[in-house]
Amino acid sequence: MEFIKIDLFDLVEMKKEHPCQTRSRLFQVVRVGADIKIQCQGCGNIIMMPRFDFNKRLKKVISHHDGTLFVKKDSK
Repeated sequence: MEFIKIDLFDLVEMKKEHPCQTRSRLFQVVRVGADIKIQCQGCGNIIMMPRFDFNKRLKKVISHHDGTLFVKKDSK
């Protein structure tokens, strides 16, 4: 099996569509580790699966998130 580089907040396309009303195949990676959490871009539901199953079900990586997240802090 080949190694697939997946980072946090990457946009991926899965082989099968999510069984929600929008039938979206696009997901955003929310957690990376031994298990991977992905969020449906159609309905917002989060799915958690083992990395092995994720690698089997992944069709392609749409875009890599290479920037940092900016958190707005309250200035006092």
